[in-house]
Amino acid sequence: MDPRLIVTRDGPVAEVMLNRPDKRNALDLGLFDALSAAGESLKAAPGLRAVILHGAGPAFCAGIDTAEFMAMAQRLAAVRAEMLAPPAGQANRFQRPCTVWAELDVPVIAAVQGVCFGAGLQLALGADFRLAAPDARFSVMEARWGLIPDMGITQSLPRLMRADLAKELILTARVVEAPEAAALGLVTRLEPDPLTAARALAARFAQVSPDVLRAGKRLVEATWTLPPGAGLRHEAQLQADLIGSRNQIEAVMAGMAGRAPAFDG
Repeated sequence: MDPRLIVTRDGPVAEVMLNRPDKRNALDLGLFDALSAAGESLKAAPGLRAVILHGAGPAFCAGIDTAEFMAMAQRLAAVRAEMLAPPAGQANRFQRPCTVWAELDVPVIAAVQGVCFGAGLQLALGADFRLAAPDARFSVMEARWGLIPDMGITQSLPRLMRADLAKELILTARVVEAPEAAALGLVTRLEPDPLTAARALAARFAQVSPDVLRAGKRLVEATWTLPPGAGLRHEAQLQADLIGSRNQIEAVMAGMAGRAPAFDG
């Protein structure tokens, strides 16, 4: 297991901690794969009743490490192929770290503090609950880099908020403070100490029949919106068309240089 992702178990509750505080827990492909593997392993964990996702240090997750963008730029054909490789309805390598949590038979709780941007927000949205500190900040950050969110957001966000509000967040990449995030539906509720609150909620779930946990979660997942997977291929195709394009590269270069981007079109 990647040492930058720590999985611990205390009786019926598992905790998955992003352990890269010096980078505000920014994700790279190694952490993508580690998160996916952690979720898969917890599916088969006996006696599990709840999972908590959180980050080491003052941030939950600042999104994708900008160095990973530069690495991807050197192998764009392979990245596009990975995006489009799975059959329709199945998550690709980049979506799996966020979608795997919905497949667990137990509740998954994200304890959010500090920044929760881009890929970090999509990871939090992959949980069943998001408990956030009152000063936490959120952003669907991808538009800043000339991209769209493509890590399973089509499976999570429609269950939480109206389409017009989702479009605004996706198209503007604006930063949302925690109280507004709660009002929009991005956050389940605000807590002064989200990790302590997440552990208390997990302890309550530990007292519930595992059959109820499984059936109750599936009840909501199956009936709230589209069947799981219906949007995955679509978001992957849109992202594959964007990544490496002139405007996407310009967004990255402008962001790195701290200047206004000059887009085509």
